[in-house]
Amino acid sequence: MSMHSSLKGAAKIRTKRNVLKRFERIESLKKDGRWKEGDRAHGLPKTKPED
Repeated sequence: MSMHSSLKGAAKIRTKRNVLKRFERIESLKKDGRWKEGDRAHGLPKTKPED
C-alpha cells in the first residue's frame, strides 16, 4: 500500500518549538549553572530553545 501524497512531505517539515522537553530543559539549566544534582524535575522554569 502506498503512502497518501499529503503525508509524504510531513516528515521534512520542521517547525520551531516554543518550549523544550523536560530532559532538554535540564541540560539547558545545567549549562547555565541553574541546576544542581538532586533538584526535582517537576516545576522547572520554561526555557526557550537556542536558535
